[in-house]
Amino acid sequence: MPYIPNTPEDQRAMLDAIGVESIDDLFAMIPSELRLQGQLDLPPAMGEMDLAAYMNRLASENTVAEACACFLGGGSYDHFIPALVDTVASRGEFYTAYTPYQAEASQGTLQAIFEYQTLITQLTGMDVSNASLYDGGTAAVDAVLMAMSATRRSGRVVTSRSVHPEYRQIMATYLANLDTQLHVVDTPEGTTAAESLAAEVDSQTACVLVQHPNFFGCLEDVETLAGIAHAAGALLIVAAGPISLGLLKRPGDYGADIVVAEGQPLGNGLGYGGPYLGIMACGERFVRRMPGRLVGQTTDRRGRRCWVLTMQTREQHIRREKATSNICTNQGLMALRAAVYLAAMGPAGMRAVAELCLEKAHYAAEQLAGADSLELAFEAPFFNEFVVRLADGRVEHRLKAARQQGILAGVPLGRWYPELADCLLIAVTEKRTKEEIDRLARVLAQPCPSGD
Repeated sequence: MPYIPNTPEDQRAMLDAIGVESIDDLFAMIPSELRLQGQLDLPPAMGEMDLAAYMNRLASENTVAEACACFLGGGSYDHFIPALVDTVASRGEFYTAYTPYQAEASQGTLQAIFEYQTLITQLTGMDVSNASLYDGGTAAVDAVLMAMSATRRSGRVVTSRSVHPEYRQIMATYLANLDTQLHVVDTPEGTTAAESLAAEVDSQTACVLVQHPNFFGCLEDVETLAGIAHAAGALLIVAAGPISLGLLKRPGDYGADIVVAEGQPLGNGLGYGGPYLGIMACGERFVRRMPGRLVGQTTDRRGRRCWVLTMQTREQHIRREKATSNICTNQGLMALRAAVYLAAMGPAGMRAVAELCLEKAHYAAEQLAGADSLELAFEAPFFNEFVVRLADGRVEHRLKAARQQGILAGVPLGRWYPELADCLLIAVTEKRTKEEIDRLARVLAQPCPSGD
């Protein structure tokens, strides 16, 4: 079969060449109790036709977002992706050479990354962007480590409970073995109160990390929070929603020092586990502390415009203790998709998408809040995502009922916020129609049968 890489004879020849008796000898350093004993729990071997049918049956058990009215959010969103994005990103020149491991990377790859960086700086209002990172959560942590290096403060990092809970979990993991205290400001009203933040920020604070719009979809008073951070000599890191920047003030315009974002909404489809895109941009004074790669524009000896890897801050490229990053890829294919999306949409297109998301989300909130059994959990202004509280608290029942009608109704919040166990986080993108929103409102407002 084509997926078996070599024959027993091939394996024997390779084992003889490296001087071991069996494949098991290659894993001798792993304790036996940690190794699989016996066979994997898999069906018997099948022919190709039977295997294809079996895999199709398994795949059919999944619910595909594209086949539903998708109101899921919390970091991943069902936005429309123009056909142009797939057309350009699937070209062989890009698809098979999407990351510049060495300085001799192709000029086309470097140019595409340079254009991505340029578009990100325009979107965020910052001076410089790197050539992307893994995803929004790891980009946020890289920004925290970068701030600790830039301020020479490692004692304290302050964030908010309205920041994506998984971003905070990643931060806690990274900081667990450092002498750094991670302080999380509570947000009972859905946003970060200035006085609560000010009480946690001191002269040992390296940075303040806030999300805007935040995990609940609410808009933070970011200018006030920036003033609090800067007054203490700390840096402000903003985890931004890239689509929202088509309408909201850019982070660079209200004093952010470092901006990170999850780039999935920019031309990248929903994926269980990714691959996604970590965006990072900063002020020019921090450029030498930025992780990842940076592509620059220059001229060759004949005076022609060309591109180079200006900075390569990985441990493979410079002494390990001097590296600012150990990433092994820059998610370049996803960055390319984001660049094509941003270039295709342009400023007017980005604003139009943001306005549609805003207007449709507020229509949905009005429809839902009009039901006796539903209410908005927070009064703060929001962009395209909001939290709804169910009077009877039967969140899973409503989600199941909605799925049966082809609706992915939202993200239950109880797993991260026990006090919001009776709440759903609902996201509305430009793809949702009035009919879909009205159906969502009817399904969530329906009373649950007694005893169900």
